[in-house]
Amino acid sequence: MMFALGVLVFALGIGVSIALHEAGHMWTAKAFGMKVRRYFIGFGPTIFSWRRGETEYGLKAIPAGGFCDIAGMTGMDPVTEDEAPRAFFRKPTWQRVIVLSAGSTAHFIIGVIVLYVLAVTLGLPAATAVAGDISCAAASVNPATGVPTPCDASVPSPAAAAGLRAGDEIVSVAGTPTPTFLDVATVVRQHLGPTPIVVNRDGQLLTLVPDVAPVMRLAAGAKPNDPTNRLESVGAIGVGPKDVLEYSPLTAVPGTAVFTGRLFDMTWQGLLRFPQKVPTVLRAIAGEPRDRDSPISVVGASIIGGDAAEQGQWLRFGLLLAALNFFIGVFNLLPLLPLDGGHIAVNLYERVRDTVRRRQGKVKMPPVDYTRLLPLTYAFIVVLGAVSLLTITADIVNPIHLK
Repeated sequence: MMFALGVLVFALGIGVSIALHEAGHMWTAKAFGMKVRRYFIGFGPTIFSWRRGETEYGLKAIPAGGFCDIAGMTGMDPVTEDEAPRAFFRKPTWQRVIVLSAGSTAHFIIGVIVLYVLAVTLGLPAATAVAGDISCAAASVNPATGVPTPCDASVPSPAAAAGLRAGDEIVSVAGTPTPTFLDVATVVRQHLGPTPIVVNRDGQLLTLVPDVAPVMRLAAGAKPNDPTNRLESVGAIGVGPKDVLEYSPLTAVPGTAVFTGRLFDMTWQGLLRFPQKVPTVLRAIAGEPRDRDSPISVVGASIIGGDAAEQGQWLRFGLLLAALNFFIGVFNLLPLLPLDGGHIAVNLYERVRDTVRRRQGKVKMPPVDYTRLLPLTYAFIVVLGAVSLLTITADIVNPIHLK
């Protein structure tokens, strides 16, 4: 029951995001005096609609997006005599760029609001290397599971002996910056004996010198549940990460800003890895285990949202919704038609071209002929449609589930 409710609520969240995306275009267009003919959620046959002022609002049968019909989006679009003075292409370039980017801006605002609400209610994952559990440094681990063997808790860990406290932000280890806790673990593994660690404690930088202990840990290339996994000697200080940071309504502002920056970086890195991850989707459809880092569709995201709700992991639910909004916002700004970013690129090109011609004493050229760009536009639509079909298929036959 909770799974179905989670899927429904997550899908509703996506629908609201799409509606606000198109509303961003509409509100900014109206603010600049452009004529907005229609604002619809969905595609296909109209379920219902109504007219308010000069704009028709409505809902269509296929919930796969939405659209905002602004008069004269290009110089080739037919406009009536009454619409001509208010046509999109007749407005200044800066106004057109704002209208075109308003959809992505709406997604970014939604994402930030979701993160802020999470920060003041459930907390946010630590965006930096914040110390959490401080305990003894286990001498070894189980080769099959990687679970540390029991150690004598009466013996203080190197971290505790050096004065490290839960909540300290580990800035560097042995002079190497450690922006994430993974960086801390990686650098500590490479050292033994007294090793300087710089921490930020309540805004004050302190240098601690734990005596890094030699321990046995899984070597690179270890496989899950394989008792033959090789162990290697590395360094450890007995500290774990603080998974979630709690905030007040005031401290949540900078906390949200920091985490937003981290999410933007992760989104961009995900986009760069996207092409090389497509083959993993094909293999998943063929029956191979699904790569948890493979691309997913809104169907897959909704399934994960359902899992999060069923398991009571509402922080994950909210983070997924925020991350999806950031991804859609960034993706939509790529300079490819028919994305908003493609239209922005065309408008900026026209602006630069006309500025150069004006300085050369030449007359202004007419708007870009979009028909010349149709082959590239159709090619991108075909590729995007194929990838969407593949990810949706994989999310149905071999979905990613939260463990």
